[in-house]
Amino acid sequence: MAVIRVLRANPRLSFPLGGLAAALALGLAAPADAGVSYRLDRPSAAPGEAVTIEAVYFNEGSARANWEAPPELVLQWRGSDGQIVRSLAKLRGGKASYSVPVNNFARVAWTAVVPATVNGLQAVSIEGQPAMMALDATGRETGTVASTPAQGPVVDARTGQPLPPAVVSEVGASPDGGPAPAAVAAAPAVPPESAFDRFRSAISEYKPVYFDIGTRDKTTARFQISAKYRLFSPPGDRPADWSENFYLGYTQISLWDLESDSMPFIDTTFNPSAFWLSDNIWTSPGQNWRFGLNTGVEHNSNGKDGDDSRSLNDGYIEPRFHYRFDGGSTLTFAPRVKAYFSVGDENSDYSDYAGHVDWQLRWAQDNGAVVSAMYRQGDQRRRTTQLDFAWPLKRTWLNMNGYLHLQYFNGYGETLLGYNQRNESQFRVGLSLVP
Repeated sequence: MAVIRVLRANPRLSFPLGGLAAALALGLAAPADAGVSYRLDRPSAAPGEAVTIEAVYFNEGSARANWEAPPELVLQWRGSDGQIVRSLAKLRGGKASYSVPVNNFARVAWTAVVPATVNGLQAVSIEGQPAMMALDATGRETGTVASTPAQGPVVDARTGQPLPPAVVSEVGASPDGGPAPAAVAAAPAVPPESAFDRFRSAISEYKPVYFDIGTRDKTTARFQISAKYRLFSPPGDRPADWSENFYLGYTQISLWDLESDSMPFIDTTFNPSAFWLSDNIWTSPGQNWRFGLNTGVEHNSNGKDGDDSRSLNDGYIEPRFHYRFDGGSTLTFAPRVKAYFSVGDENSDYSDYAGHVDWQLRWAQDNGAVVSAMYRQGDQRRRTTQLDFAWPLKRTWLNMNGYLHLQYFNGYGETLLGYNQRNESQFRVGLSLVP
């Protein structure tokens, strides 16, 4: 059975609808039956104006769910004077059938016109659904309740007596009065962002982040850190367009000798990049298939000079094919095809060992295991394989953040310094922050 989670396209409007419902003495938000949540896009509108009814179907069941969005809804408008008016709302876009994978949602909208004969506060219901919404349909010439500030103290709902000002101030409200719902809907939801807030909202995970230890031949640690920074952030009310999918990335991977005197680093690869990335270029009608793309340029260097210096640049294109299983997991196939340029003389034969394609496969379970594999094929049967397994520690007796991480590596290029040296099978275990 599908279970509902209320998702709001614009969280700023949740208070006005709740406030109007309270004014109607109904105390009703807009929950609905069998997997659907409804809401109005605004707290007030004059008779004759168009409003939007938005619906979200969220599937939290154990199997794919099918949903038929009706092309029309019958609305009932109930005023405080007892008048009831029925009208139609029409589905936008024409699509009515959805196949929703586990832990995914479908969103649709209907357009309705506020009936010319209604006035004042209205309880708006959908026939056949227990959903109840509220709208202030007072005419513009007389002003609306939704635009009138609330003057007066906050009272105890049981006794009607004013609460102490200190109690009200603790929740961030004024003891003497509050804003109107329409003013809250129009006001910014949050204060202007600081420079740090903008940076924090633009940075996100890129490649896996982990720290692993292995003991073959000698004890070593291999760890990787990685992040990407979005150059252009889209507004919060719409998906990013193509020009807003440009990123700067940085990845660093190190091999650390934990056994020798002074525990030196064997090698570190510094990998800055610039790229375009989107995982939602195309989605199948059933929402189980998605196609994305990652393409750009990157630099790899170990930061050393002399005989130990290694550096190269490459341009790459990485198509990404995602398949969403009904059981709540995703399989991703993402081959990265690379063309090298400005390769250092000290490693001019790099492609003979690394090849030109990283064959990548990843399976990720919702809140569960993550398994990934990478395979490279160089010249003369020079093969490289890396396997990774991560399990969330929240699902163990430790109940901690992060993942238990296991890694297997066999082949060439465990470090950039040793790109032409074959590494025998190496198993490591450690902690992953981003699997």
